[in-house]
This record gives sequence, C-alpha cells and structure tokens, in this order.
Amino acid sequence: MTAPNPRILPYGEAAIAEGAAIIAAGGCVATPTETVYGLAADATNAEAVAGIYAAKGRPSFNPLIVHVADRRAAEAIAMFDRDARALADAFWPGPLTMVLPLRPDAPIAGLVTAGLSTVAIRVPQHRAMQALLAATGKPLAAPSANASGTLSPTRAAHVAASLAGRIPLIIDDGATNGGIESTIVALGGEPRLLRPGPVAAADIEREIGRWLGGAGEAIEAPGQLASHYAPRKPLRLNATAAQDGEWLIGFGAVAGDDSLSNTGDVTQAAARLFDALHRADAGDRAAIAVAPVPEEGVGIAINDRLRRAATR
Repeated sequence: MTAPNPRILPYGEAAIAEGAAIIAAGGCVATPTETVYGLAADATNAEAVAGIYAAKGRPSFNPLIVHVADRRAAEAIAMFDRDARALADAFWPGPLTMVLPLRPDAPIAGLVTAGLSTVAIRVPQHRAMQALLAATGKPLAAPSANASGTLSPTRAAHVAASLAGRIPLIIDDGATNGGIESTIVALGGEPRLLRPGPVAAADIEREIGRWLGGAGEAIEAPGQLASHYAPRKPLRLNATAAQDGEWLIGFGAVAGDDSLSNTGDVTQAAARLFDALHRADAGDRAAIAVAPVPEEGVGIAINDRLRRAATR
C-alpha cells in the first residue's frame, strides 16, 4: 500500500478516516505526535508491524513504542507497579514512555517488542494520534516516521522526503511542539533512564521517590543505538564559530546561519532541533556545526541526540 509520493492530507475527519482505513487493511500511516511525526500501524497485527520495519529499514532487534488512548488501555497490555501508576498520573497523556513487563495475554505482535518480555508504552497527547487511536480502536505501534538512523521528522515535509515511495499517507498537522522524542524509563524493578527526553529525570525521580539508574548494554527501547538521528553530512559539536564549508547552527550568544534559540531557551531549542538539522542537511555546505547547548533540563536530551547524530 505505497505510492511514489505519499498523499499528504491536512488533519481533519477525512484524513483520520483514510488513515484508519489504511491501518485496518494492514498498512501504516504517518501522523504527528507532540514529540515527532510517528509511523503508525496496528500493534496487534504482525504483518502490519513488519511493514513499519520495512518502510523504515529498521533492524528487528530494535523494539517499537506502543501508543494507546489511555491508562486503562495501557494496563491491558503492561503490568503496572506503584512507580508506573505514579508516573502515569503525573505525565500521561504526554511525552513519557514506560518500559514495563508485558502481560502474558497481551494481544501485541512479537515484532513490536523485538521478542523481549517487556513493552514500551505511552499515552500521547496530540490530537491527531488520539483521533487515530479512537478511529482504529487498536493500540498503535509508532516509531518516528523516517528512515532508520536518520534525522527524526518534525514536519510532514520531512516525512515525505525520507519515506517517499514507502508509505501511502501523511496526516499533516503542522510542526510538532516538542521537537524531540519521548523520555523512556524502564520500570518493574530498579527504575532506569533509557532515553532522556522532554520529561526530565529529576521530575521522574521526584514522583517515584527514587534515583534513576542508567541504561545497560542491551537494547531495551528505541533510541539506544550509539549512532542514530544522523544527518547525511558530518556533524561537529560544541562549535563557537563555523569552519570552512560548515553550516553553523547557533544557540544563545553563538550566532550562526540558523539558531536553535537566540535567547538561549533550551525548550525552544528542543522544538527547533531536528528542523534546523534538516535545513542544514539540505543546504549547500559540506558539513554542519552546532553550538554548545547547556547540559540541563531538556538540554540533556538535546545533547543526547546530538552526540548520537555525530557518531559515525
């Protein structure tokens, strides 16, 4: 169910109805979330989930996040402990993904979890994804809507450029607000931060009353590969001035060809990060440089993405 150029429909009843029909037939559809655009398919249908991996060129050992309409739907799939309930109350719907023990009777395709005994799950806030969940009546597996390892998409045009010929439909609801992928925390034992994101580790620790450990060597959730979120061009970090042939993405007092935030606002920088990298990657310079971003708040997540983007 692909086309040379995917249809791009503005968010609305017609787009949601067409998207739901494609998903019901086993296809996948790109839709915005509050973080980045996601590539959604029926998480209970193994062939549909395989279609996500095929469209993205994603390695099958890399699990997917399951999106559900509410906590009740999440508890039908995953086993919640005290920590999980506290975090759901505090941050759902929103950009927090929890990796929890999978219920033995959960109707989730094995490909979604990459054969693990855990499942990554979240309740999204964005109206488009919530409308698609309501229209399909299914939990939806939805990684970022881009070719695996490349820059995450924050606009419909980014999806079209990355997945042309691989998917039939993009639901366009403008630029995403958050700009970077969800925070991922593993629970069901000692809590661990697997991927920093919009929900800060300190806020999670405050809610559960415990410190978060770090990720191990094993791949337990999306975004843990050492090289990920990468532009096609070489990327240099912590740059205070452009070198020959570089497009400089500034921040705060460091001016550049573009800026994540002229005022040094890390939240604004997160929203602009991938959009700025897409523009730099499409430009006429041979390389990209990015100014230093403070390692605080959502700046921790920004720097995580930039370090992975610069690893080759």
